[in-house]
Amino acid sequence: MWIMAISGFALAASCQNQPTQDSGADTATAPTTATTPAPDGPVFKKEGQLSFIGKEKGDTIKTIDIEIAETDEERAKGLMDRKSMEDTQGMLFIFSAPEEQSFWMKNTYISLDIMYVNEKFEIVSIQKYATPLSEESLPSYKKAQYVVETNAGFADKYKIAFGDKIAYTKK
Repeated sequence: MWIMAISGFALAASCQNQPTQDSGADTATAPTTATTPAPDGPVFKKEGQLSFIGKEKGDTIKTIDIEIAETDEERAKGLMDRKSMEDTQGMLFIFSAPEEQSFWMKNTYISLDIMYVNEKFEIVSIQKYATPLSEESLPSYKKAQYVVETNAGFADKYKIAFGDKIAYTKK
């Protein structure tokens, strides 16, 4: 994922931001040779857990294992080149400050739900069923400091909605 300032908001990508800098080294990849790519892309590397908390009762809706992207290089790579991900897995992007975010799906092979979360850990917007490999901008419309990516359909399946919260722990 690449980061670029556009019209006063950061343009981030679901698995890849639009380019302004070199994306850096790939993290969490399966051992491969130069001529044989991993069949499912990078291997999931559990770095923590994230729970979705209901806004009405404060109950835990669902807990998933997460990879964490908090450096420019990690956010630049995101879920790029991933061919599959379990329903119990996702990625948490952490930004240093709340800003309007926008992700895209370039080099992302699996459809995703992208949940934008403010500094109070509240979900402020959701982009559902993002089209794989699309370069269409998927904006947050509101300031977000965190972004959670899950398999497409996750938000509908577990009834994740605006105002619900997240809580996460690092491994």
